[in-house]
Amino acid sequence: MDFIQQLVEDNDLDERGYFIYHGVGTNDTVKSQSIDMADEMLSRSDIFTPDHYVFYQREGGQHDHISCREFMYNALPLFFGGDTVQTDEVTENTTVGEVKNMAAFGDFGRLLFPVDRTVADDMTLKDVSSSSTYTWYNYIKPEKNVEIVNYLKNASESGRQIFYNIYTEEEMQADSSLRDTGLFFFKGEENAKFAVCNAGGGFAYVGAMHDSFPHALELSKMGYNAFALIYRPDAPYDDLARAIEFIHDNADTLKVDPDDYSLWGGSAGARMAATLGNVDYLQQLTGRTDIGQAGAVIMQYTGYTYTSNVDAPTYVCVGTSDGIANWKNMQNRLKTLESYGITTEFHAYEGLPHGFGLGTGTVAEGLDIRCCEFLGGAVLGRYSYQA
Repeated sequence: MDFIQQLVEDNDLDERGYFIYHGVGTNDTVKSQSIDMADEMLSRSDIFTPDHYVFYQREGGQHDHISCREFMYNALPLFFGGDTVQTDEVTENTTVGEVKNMAAFGDFGRLLFPVDRTVADDMTLKDVSSSSTYTWYNYIKPEKNVEIVNYLKNASESGRQIFYNIYTEEEMQADSSLRDTGLFFFKGEENAKFAVCNAGGGFAYVGAMHDSFPHALELSKMGYNAFALIYRPDAPYDDLARAIEFIHDNADTLKVDPDDYSLWGGSAGARMAATLGNVDYLQQLTGRTDIGQAGAVIMQYTGYTYTSNVDAPTYVCVGTSDGIANWKNMQNRLKTLESYGITTEFHAYEGLPHGFGLGTGTVAEGLDIRCCEFLGGAVLGRYSYQA
C-alpha cells in the first residue's frame, strides 16, 4: 500500500484522476490478504477516497476465472462506460410492455415473451413469472428474469448484437411466421464452444424466460457461447436445424468454435435437442453432411424414448415427482444408449416436479455446473471450463 500511495503522490494522480477496483471471493485462498489490503487502503481515506477506491467481495467466489470475469464485467463500465450507456435498470415492477418497447430490443423485444400466448403488456416481470403464464413450469424466479433482461439490455446498449434472425428477409417476406424465430446470443469467451438452448412449452409456446434464457446466461458466465432459440411450436425441428446451420455458417463472424457444440433442452425442447443430436436426423433436417454432430445433448424432463447408435452423448435430469415425464422411462433410454457404447449420465431429483429449470433453491441447485462438467469432462475430455 505504501508503494501504491507513492505512485499516486509522485505522479499527481489525485489531480489527474485515478480509480482502483478491488475484488475477492469469500472462498478465495487469498481472501485474508485481500481484506488486509482493503483495510489498509480504507484507513488512508485522505488518499484512497471513495471516488478513487472500491472493494467488493463475491459471495462464494473462489480463486478462479469465474470470479475474475464477474469483477471485470462490473468494473469495466466504470472505466469505459462513456456517455452513451443507459443505466436505468429493469426491476420486478417493470412491465412487459416497457420491456418490449425498449430501444435496446429493437423490433424483437416481443420475442422475449411467449408470442403464442396472451401476455398482457401491463403485467410486471414479477406478475409474469408464474405458472399461469409459463404453463407446466415450476420454481420460476422473478429475480432471474430481471437479471436476464438487464443482461441483454446492457449488452445491446454497449453495442453488442444480442439477437440474430435465422431466416433471410426474403424468406420472412414469403412466410411471415418466420419472423417469430431467432437466436438470442449470450456471449462467452471468444472462439469458445457454443451451445443452443431450447425451451419447452408443450409445442404450444416457447417458455424461454424460464427454460432456456437462464441456462444460456449461466453458460455464458462459464465461458461458453450460448444461444437461446425462439422457434415456431408447429415447426420446432426445422427451426433448430436452421439455427445450427446459421451458427455453423457464421462461426467466424460470431467468433464461436463450430465443433463439438452442445444442444440443451427442457421438456419439448429436450425432444428437439435429442432429435437434432442424432446425426441421421441432423443430416436429414439440414440436408447437409458438412455440419458435425453435437458433442453432447443435455436433456431435462421429457418422455422422449427413441434411441439409435448414432445418438450423441447424453446427460439427463428429471424429478421423481414429475407427472409428465416419468424418470424411469428417461433412465431406461439412457441404459439403451449405454448398450450402444454412448456416454451418458443420469440424475433423478427426489420430489421435484416438471419444469424446474435451473433448480435454483432446490435439490437440483448447481445443475448448470454438473451439465458442463459432463460436457467438458466425460464427453470432450480435452475441453472444459472449470467451475
